[in-house]
Amino acid sequence: MSKQLILVRHGKSDWAVNGMADFDRPLNHRGHKNAPEMAERLLKRRLLPQQLISSPAKRALSTAQHFAESWGQKKSEIQKQESIYEANPAALLRIINQMNNDYHRIALFGHNPGLTDLVNYLSDAHIYNIPTAGVVVIDFQLDDWAMVSQHTGDLFLFDFPKSGDKI
Repeated sequence: MSKQLILVRHGKSDWAVNGMADFDRPLNHRGHKNAPEMAERLLKRRLLPQQLISSPAKRALSTAQHFAESWGQKKSEIQKQESIYEANPAALLRIINQMNNDYHRIALFGHNPGLTDLVNYLSDAHIYNIPTAGVVVIDFQLDDWAMVSQHTGDLFLFDFPKSGDKI
């Protein structure tokens, strides 16, 4: 059975607190609004993952929690993966290659520039930038996550809050 990877960039973060560590930055008002909106768009397309994996950075994990809530999934079951934070495409690919083959659709919540670079590496996409709360879905005609590598995927969906894609 084929695999499908949903990549989600965290929502807009709050820069209001001076001196706050990047890792600890929360979502701002727009980030809290956009994340559930994007989750709903995927729900309407019946693109629900069987597993959610997130960077433990506050803004990414909060985004994943909004998605989980919108999808009726338990926030406590979100798998936190520290190596997603500040990851380059090679580090993200290592995570993907180790994903559980029992799951055919997995959502990964992370950061730029790693996610945008990963999309272009894995698929035939030429995306300049995944905006905050942006979502990319890549299809793989593979039955093993370990087989995912450069240009093995096909871009299925690229959507973001300001795209106007009000399904």
